[in-house]
Amino acid sequence: MLKQIGTTPIRRDHRASCHCGAVILEIHLPDGLPTPHRCDCSFCKRRGAIVAAVPAADLKVIRGKSALLKYSFGQQVAEHFFCGNCGIYTHHRRSTNPQEFGFNVGCLEGVNPYDLGEVPVADGGAWQSP
Repeated sequence: MLKQIGTTPIRRDHRASCHCGAVILEIHLPDGLPTPHRCDCSFCKRRGAIVAAVPAADLKVIRGKSALLKYSFGQQVAEHFFCGNCGIYTHHRRSTNPQEFGFNVGCLEGVNPYDLGEVPVADGGAWQSP
């Protein structure tokens, strides 16, 4: 668990937002940020975001639920959410564990994901391209 990224401490309840601010999330991170990673499935490798995952109950959309757009593919388990105004990917329901949400580390308030340096790449499985 990461307690800090660059000079930004990870708060117990950390906010995250899209670029335009229409969507705001609150992510419960009582022990810090879980291990950030990238995924190499057919979708995530195109998106390129650094993500971390929390139990579904620990991620709340506190503003802008109506601004979110959803994209699913393949087995229709994962749900990828984007701001309908600015297009930024904010979070997703994980296909490997639908009881968890992954979220875009770059959306966390005050966090620059480039301060993480290299991050591991998770095997996203043998998905077919959409």
